[in-house]
Amino acid sequence: MPRLSHTIKEQFPQPVRLDRYVSETLRLLSRSQIKARFLTAKINGKDVKNSRIIKQGDILELFWQDSPPVNLLPQNIPLEIIYEDENCIVVNKAQGMVVHPGAGNRQDTLANALYFRRLNKGGKASDMDTDNVRPGIVHRLDKDTSGIIIAAFNEEAHEFLARQFKAHKTRKTYMAIVQGAPKEIKGRIETYIARDPRNRKKFTVSANGKNAVTYYKVVNSWQTHSLLLLRPRTGRTHQLRVHLRHIGHPILGDPIYGSADKLFPDASLMLHSKSLAIILPGETEERVFSSQIPQRFTAVIEKLDRMNTNG
Repeated sequence: MPRLSHTIKEQFPQPVRLDRYVSETLRLLSRSQIKARFLTAKINGKDVKNSRIIKQGDILELFWQDSPPVNLLPQNIPLEIIYEDENCIVVNKAQGMVVHPGAGNRQDTLANALYFRRLNKGGKASDMDTDNVRPGIVHRLDKDTSGIIIAAFNEEAHEFLARQFKAHKTRKTYMAIVQGAPKEIKGRIETYIARDPRNRKKFTVSANGKNAVTYYKVVNSWQTHSLLLLRPRTGRTHQLRVHLRHIGHPILGDPIYGSADKLFPDASLMLHSKSLAIILPGETEERVFSSQIPQRFTAVIEKLDRMNTNG
């Protein structure tokens, strides 16, 4: 286990946390690496938390785990690339592609493809080893949700992008086809969302959960379905799917939160990440990345239009 002893010589005009000092002054580990490698510390011989405020004269003893080997297989998987530079990549993820490797999904994920792409461009495994199995992944999309997703090619870019998501400074817009039509043309859904105690794979509205906010706008309505634009203010797991079910208009084709649909019994999840507004590493102005409407949406909309015309 690596170890470092260090005496703080600086004076600080403002309070400084230990983890920030390790990351920004010592440049020993990044903030995400501090968590991933289980940094522990003593100050003046006493165990302290990483949030401890430090001061001039403190003697630090730092201990952390070696960087674990990357257990991810690089794979040359075709991707629809919207944008790419030396720091990050924006992809229009296909429906059915898993983003994060996990139990039973160690191959054929977006992470496998990104790992291959970075190595093929001359990068090192350590450039993307943010948490051993999720190289460069900043945010997530469910397997059956298609659309825009951004990933980083190095630790600095990862932290720069992740801070924007954490501070809710990004703007994400989704498209969804839902059953029925909301009473209001546009609205705000706010609930608390928690894991369903009866089914660990599901989430539900619960007073014991975390706050979740979604804005919606009805773009088009037919007798049986509606096309919505969705803007999540927060990023809870399955948030859009849970919220739309909560207001009585589940997403068409949702295998977890939806219900059987007579018109489209074979529909897959009609949820698509249409656009992402974000500031890229090294830049100061926001960029907006967007994608075309998927063919599965087009097919459903055309059928609904025909039925509406014939009806």
